[in-house]
Amino acid sequence: MLTPKKVKFRKWQTGRRHTDRRTPETRGTTVAFGSFGLKATTQFRVSAQQIEAGRKALTHFAGKTGKIWVRIFPDRPYTQKPAEVKMGKGKGDVQGYEFDVRPGRVMYEVDGVDEATAREALRKAGTKMPVKTKIVARAR
Repeated sequence: MLTPKKVKFRKWQTGRRHTDRRTPETRGTTVAFGSFGLKATTQFRVSAQQIEAGRKALTHFAGKTGKIWVRIFPDRPYTQKPAEVKMGKGKGDVQGYEFDVRPGRVMYEVDGVDEATAREALRKAGTKMPVKTKIVARAR
């Protein structure tokens, strides 16, 4: 799975999801590398496992000629306390990493395949994501 090599702080404060739900993304909003991209239209935290599942679906369907770019990286740690543990006694252990996707972020890009194949591959990758997505083409 995708994890950072090194982190400055092992655990982050949670942050609030409702504060920036409607605020669109300002960075990574255009297709920069490939011809087609998968853009998020809602906000959610995408885990490293979900990013990897989308990448695998994309790679499998795009084939050998397709070139794929993953434009997001999970660097935010999330914690969880063990089952059946009483309240208190500190913060839980780090379970994995996630990325906070906001509306407008391009998550994956594809190039080197025809339009129909790219759209189907991105559609399959979009089903693995917890956010609503749309397929966008590069502005020409």
